Amino acid sequence: MAKFKKYQIDNEEEICAIGKAISSPVRLKILQLLYKKSLIIGEIAKILDIPASSTAFHLKILEEAGLVRMEEQPGTRGSTKLCSRKLDSISVQFNKDDTDVKETFSMEMPIGMYSECRVVPTCGLFGPEGIIGSEDQEHSFFLADRGKAEILWSSAGYVEYRFANGLQQKEDIKRLWLSMEICSEAPGYKEDWKSDITVWINGVDCGTWTSMGDYGERRGRLTRDIWPNGGTQYGKLVSWEVKKDGCYINGDRVRDVTMDALDLMGKPYVTVRIGNKPEAEYIGGFNLFGKHFGDYEQDIIFSLEY
Repeated sequence: MAKFKKYQIDNEEEICAIGKAISSPVRLKILQLLYKKSLIIGEIAKILDIPASSTAFHLKILEEAGLVRMEEQPGTRGSTKLCSRKLDSISVQFNKDDTDVKETFSMEMPIGMYSECRVVPTCGLFGPEGIIGSEDQEHSFFLADRGKAEILWSSAGYVEYRFANGLQQKEDIKRLWLSMEICSEAPGYKEDWKSDITVWINGVDCGTWTSMGDYGERRGRLTRDIWPNGGTQYGKLVSWEVKKDGCYINGDRVRDVTMDALDLMGKPYVTVRIGNKPEAEYIGGFNLFGKHFGDYEQDIIFSLEY
């Protein structure tokens, strides 16, 4: 299960510990070694060709920063320590959260529960038992089993979701936030396949993120064993935010569109469309990942703060 932690800028002690931990090339190599499996200290020392005492020193710094877990294990000559990576992704928020935000309405949408779509081969859906319907057939996207999809792909077009609007008209909405694991779509996979992926909220363009590739050189951490090698394996975790002062993608301001333009109180639901513009520079399609596929244990997360 992929694990993510967010740090606030005022958590000075924690952030300094993280900074110290990842400032060493040796410690970064240790984190890479622990990506797929746990190792004992002696195994890490042997792979990196450094003394066990130095390895233990580096691991202690990583442990203090909360990046590595070390557990006592019985060994052939007494006990040893089994080392595992504790986190898969971290972020640091440099601005403090809005203190006027009192409540959050949030929901998670399975990727197959779209209300409308337009797909273009290569396209398809894959669930816990395999392909849903048939590959490269648009009618498969309208089967009842689409709700079981754990990965969804199309070479162009879009999928559109309707998220329940659980707020009353009297509420002052401060922020809308979307999070999803996503990447480009190429036949098989191609690490350098660009795609301009746009999100529209209630029909309003809220920014375009350029995926740099369709990632398949390694297995996704959550990808099921029945999914073959040679295809898409994982995506990038990307967030879209709309605030009072504009739209943001992964924390970077990209458009002047503000909350007022979305007319959030006009309907009992909020529409979210994800896809390629017909006029985009890179129409490289998209893959959407559910919570049991790829690198991150989540579906599409939608939140309103007020």
